[in-house]
Amino acid sequence: MIDTHSHIYAVEFDADRAQAIQRAKDIGIKHIILPNVDSESLPRLLALESEYPGFCHASIGLHPTSVNENYQAELAIIKNELERREWAAIGEIGIDLYWDKTFLKEQIVCFRQQIDWALEYNLPVIIHVRDSFRETMQSLQPYKRSALRGIFHSFTGNIDDANEIISFGGFLLGINGIITFKNSGLSEVIEQIDIKNIVLETDAPYLTPSPHRGKRNESAYLNLIIKKLSEIYKINGSEIVKMTTINSLNIFNKLPKNGYF
Repeated sequence: MIDTHSHIYAVEFDADRAQAIQRAKDIGIKHIILPNVDSESLPRLLALESEYPGFCHASIGLHPTSVNENYQAELAIIKNELERREWAAIGEIGIDLYWDKTFLKEQIVCFRQQIDWALEYNLPVIIHVRDSFRETMQSLQPYKRSALRGIFHSFTGNIDDANEIISFGGFLLGINGIITFKNSGLSEVIEQIDIKNIVLETDAPYLTPSPHRGKRNESAYLNLIIKKLSEIYKINGSEIVKMTTINSLNIFNKLPKNGYF
């Protein structure tokens, strides 16, 4: 299985990162995608990838909550990094209007610039959407007939939102611990969506699934998400793993395609 979104390079794992990674391996996780936040998080992310080559895979991007008056300098760093080496994806990028709307215009500029680079370098995008679904879809419209592909990270929308994303083409829905939250309503949405449209993620150390909600999340808790999806789709957990892994490999084209099943 593949955790398509985990911030295990974060300080929350400094005391037991090696053990958390071993627990992930023990449940059968083969790859972890590490989404970037900004230039400050990049050294930690790259150090972790270097420590676990072939298992941890670095993405590069400017998170919307890190967009401010200094965004051009941050974008320049991303462009230099894209020219320097290969990356698993561009992300996480997008629009976040939950915390602050001050830099909405700049968020959209950064979002579109990074999408352009994703197309230029043939990379998937990992899209962050929070209180900004309409703005996000409007920003994506110029790319509807392009080769753009990626993941709508931490999908929590309704069935109309899901169908709009799916019909756009090229995108899958990232499903994490929220699916286990009793009052999230996400289960009722996901049961109406073909499993070919979803991938697994944890967003560790955030969004810890039940029954560990309120504690630090980690990649090994992917098993709890699989268990819930197995209940929703009424199929064996091993089938959930197989299908979502295939979905992930179709998005992250630089990962090896063999040795999974």
